[in-house]
Amino acid sequence: MSKIHGTVSEGFEEVRAEFAAVADGEAGLGAQLAVCLNGRRVVDLWTGDGVSGDSLHALYSSAKGAAHLVAALLVQDGTLKLEAAVASYWPEFAAEGKGELTLRVLLAHRAGLIGVEGGFTAAELADDRLLAARLAGQRPYWQPGSGYGYHAFVIGALIGEVVRRATGQSLQQVYDERVRAPYGLDFYLGLPEALEPRYVEVQPLRPDERAMAEAHAPAPDSLMGIAFNLNATPPTDLAAFANTRTVRALGPASSGSVGNARGLAGMYAAAISEIDGRPPLLEPGTLAEFTRPHSTGPDLVTGERDHFLLGFEAQAVRYPELGADAFGHSGAVGAQSFADPRSGIAYAYTRRRFSFGGGGGAPENRRLVASVVRAANRA
Repeated sequence: MSKIHGTVSEGFEEVRAEFAAVADGEAGLGAQLAVCLNGRRVVDLWTGDGVSGDSLHALYSSAKGAAHLVAALLVQDGTLKLEAAVASYWPEFAAEGKGELTLRVLLAHRAGLIGVEGGFTAAELADDRLLAARLAGQRPYWQPGSGYGYHAFVIGALIGEVVRRATGQSLQQVYDERVRAPYGLDFYLGLPEALEPRYVEVQPLRPDERAMAEAHAPAPDSLMGIAFNLNATPPTDLAAFANTRTVRALGPASSGSVGNARGLAGMYAAAISEIDGRPPLLEPGTLAEFTRPHSTGPDLVTGERDHFLLGFEAQAVRYPELGADAFGHSGAVGAQSFADPRSGIAYAYTRRRFSFGGGGGAPENRRLVASVVRAANRA
């Protein structure tokens, strides 16, 4: 049996048992699970060789949750306007007929700017400023607003350039000053070098799983291939990408987050709950706006149905136990994180090794989330 470390509050013993069952079902699993309820941490668990509660993992697109939280805060304080043209902040963006494209359309993954011909270089993927410069002149892959599709490697850079033009600071700086530092969160968009000893390298899929994944890989020139930079030469290797110090140092806001489950759950708890006398980061009106569905039907890139709220991934589609306004974001390695305003749950699960079929969070999240909701309902 796998050794499980950490604690759960009274009434959440079922969650520990479910986490242990997940660990027993996958040999060598390195993972963390943290849950807050109404701002109080009630689950703090980890398992696996080389993994502790303090270990920092590559969390990939979990970064998008932080990016959209920053956008929501700037909309909330009036710095950004959802109906304003992106080009009103960023004039170069008007190229190729994008002059009327609004911030709302951009945030909702409806802009069609999923990549570029020939793909991005590794240096561009690591640096949001370089990504934004390439994308400013890019023609959309579909008519903006006519459909939606996951902007996998680029949405954080696009939002980030708007933030930089509007505030004079990078998105990463705004996140650090307004969210991470005040709450002492171990979730970073730009990992300080001093914390590198706590980083545990990503482990790729097992060889048998990798062969299956390669057999089902999308064509490089498909919308999914373009969005995931498979049209580059060579195609992006996600494990190697995250295990590069430059990526961790720069913290690209689509794909380069680093942290642990405690930090990630803490971010979502801060968004919806009072913590240490601080009011929730998101006011009710902002929360309602950003947790309202903005697209229905299939995602043009991933095929997932009803994928997004305003920027954040819709969670009730994946986990029907949650409220319709549950919002968050998964990460490529199989990580999952969200806030459920209805129940007060803030949830985060991290993995060290890639999960086969982990798009949208590793499959074990379904059983873990269900156990968390049952326990929270009894609390």
